[in-house]
Amino acid sequence: MLDVQHLTKRFGDRTVLDDVTFTVRDGVLTGFVGANGAGKTTTMRCILGVVRPDAGEALLGGHPIGISDRARFGYMPEERGLYPKMKVHEQLVYFAELHGLDRATATRNTDALLEELGLAERRGDLVEALSLGNQQRAQIAAALVHDPEVLILDEPFSGLDPIAVETVLGVLQRYAARGIPVLYSSHQLDVVERLSDELVIISGGVVKIAGNRRALQEEHSRGLHRIVVADDAGWLRDEPGVEVLDFDRGTALFRTTDEQAAQRVLHNALARGPVEAFGPNLVKLSEIYREVI
Repeated sequence: MLDVQHLTKRFGDRTVLDDVTFTVRDGVLTGFVGANGAGKTTTMRCILGVVRPDAGEALLGGHPIGISDRARFGYMPEERGLYPKMKVHEQLVYFAELHGLDRATATRNTDALLEELGLAERRGDLVEALSLGNQQRAQIAAALVHDPEVLILDEPFSGLDPIAVETVLGVLQRYAARGIPVLYSSHQLDVVERLSDELVIISGGVVKIAGNRRALQEEHSRGLHRIVVADDAGWLRDEPGVEVLDFDRGTALFRTTDEQAAQRVLHNALARGPVEAFGPNLVKLSEIYREVI
């Protein structure tokens, strides 16, 4: 388990991290969300020891993270970190050996990852000859090739087409299923919503919200209902105790703190004609993001 505790970092008179605290549990995919400059990359660099915080610390398994611990991390920076003049396969084998793997294991891991990430046919290509999307896949492979015990990935989906996104999603889910804690940042909120078990939203160096992604969505959806009727649902605006939030002919999104009022809406709708759908509405992650930042 990775614990980030009270990280604070200043550059000159600017505070870029302010008491940042959250946990990445074993076997859990944790999405780290925030605008550019929110503090995501600095947090990751503090965890990895690249940046020294002014206060706070990161713990792995309850103890401060040392040099030997960091060798067990798989890290993918947002910036390209590969050697452009090296061939893809030999570069990944080299990185695996740097982490202490023998040549046979490094080669086996490299072959498996290139196959899984759809790069097997490009194994002999120079990195600089790859498309940006394939360079991103190779960068992800470099973070995984040494069988890390912790994963920290900065914008792993950047530049990937939808098929490649699905491929990388599957790889990360496989690692989490092995009990590995995974922390990743992304601007693609739809992907974060699909992939994440837990969520951390940061803005201006401050953690605005953190916790189980589904529970957070349910908390922010309290009292929210959606109804779809065959006819016009404009009558819903006149229902007492009901706030209509969105309306489009036969579809309406409304909020009420009174469950009896919600049931009354359903009863009245059925009295007017067929009801195609009715029930609680789970807000999208993008709506929570806009609300908390």
